[in-house]
Amino acid sequence: MTRPTTEKRRSLIHHADFRRLWTGDALGQLGAQLTGFAIPVFAVQTLHATEWQMGLLGAAEFSAFLLLGLPAGAWVDRMRKRDVLIWADILRALVLGAVVVTALAGAASMPLLIGAALIIGVCTLFFDVAHQSYVPGLVGLDHIVEGNSKLASTQSVAQAVAPALGGILLRVITAPWLMAVTVVTYLTSAFWVGRIRQREELPDKSLRRGLWVEVGEGLGFVVRQPLLRRMVACTSLSNLAGNIGFAVFTIYVLRTLGLSEAVLGLVVSAGAIGGILGAIVAEPVTRFVGEGRIIPVTAFLFAPAYAFIPLAASLAAPPAVVLISAMGVSTFIIVLYNVAQVSFRQRLCPPALLGRMNASVRFIVWGVIPIGSLLGGWFGTQFGVIPTLWIAAAGSVVAALPVLISPLLTMRDLPVPVHE
Repeated sequence: MTRPTTEKRRSLIHHADFRRLWTGDALGQLGAQLTGFAIPVFAVQTLHATEWQMGLLGAAEFSAFLLLGLPAGAWVDRMRKRDVLIWADILRALVLGAVVVTALAGAASMPLLIGAALIIGVCTLFFDVAHQSYVPGLVGLDHIVEGNSKLASTQSVAQAVAPALGGILLRVITAPWLMAVTVVTYLTSAFWVGRIRQREELPDKSLRRGLWVEVGEGLGFVVRQPLLRRMVACTSLSNLAGNIGFAVFTIYVLRTLGLSEAVLGLVVSAGAIGGILGAIVAEPVTRFVGEGRIIPVTAFLFAPAYAFIPLAASLAAPPAVVLISAMGVSTFIIVLYNVAQVSFRQRLCPPALLGRMNASVRFIVWGVIPIGSLLGGWFGTQFGVIPTLWIAAAGSVVAALPVLISPLLTMRDLPVPVHE
């Protein structure tokens, strides 16, 4: 009678298929972070991109979540999620490889980068929807928080290592060669995910309804759940505000503050250490604060941490030190928030609806990102870089309101549904 309990509590380190997913995810995250660092630097320093062009680049990267976010979930629910992950990695490698070849030939341009970002964004949309929908079925509901914490820690490690490594490498190699590394990591990621042995059974085709009927089921589930609806509103507004600032962040660091590419990499990497710490302590902190209360608390604390980014230009302390501190604390807070809310919605949703639910959430919370990027580019052009960052900070305050003014603030435990 005690054996099931022992198995239930066994760490996912002993889960062979999760280890394969974790390895593939780690490689993909490292490559994505290297690319995410190299492309903006390449655009600003080599192609001399303007604030508006950087806004367009950021918008292109996430436009798929706005344009295809809803039907993507229904499509993913009709496919084997492992296959979606593999093909998304392969296609991203091919597109990025074409960018590398063009850049090495001296034909790089902002339209080329924006077009590539559009295609890679579509692949990323399908990868992310399939990824979050795949984890519960792979590891079981009892290990969702542990699985999400481990995957979040991988992302944070990649965020910490890749920009610093990229900043150092850009002293000896060009940005296109740095992007070429990502091509290899995407392909290696596909290889490891392909080694997962657990076989998924495709849903019975006879049970399918029309595409938009199924889309409506996923969106309806999100809208009808009161607590989930508030979390989604908070995340959406936060992403909108954050990407207003992110659109001009590279210009802010390299031009306004006059820091080098290496220092930019160090700032981003050192800041991401807070994310690693957040992933490591997510479970004990959530237990201590309460899985309901942790969501409004972290949402409230994010805004003052973010405000130190524009303050770096005016404080007496060295700008790099201020940025490192601000990004470290804000990333720590973001990871705590994300682990709590993602685990809740995975546990809340019936397994057959996971893809559509995750796609609906992505549509709402990531669909605003291209809008934020465009607004950031426009604000930066009209008012300047630092005022744009302050607009983003003010938006973060507004974003916290849906969960602050809610029952979550007094809830220690979140409801646990029973699925048949």
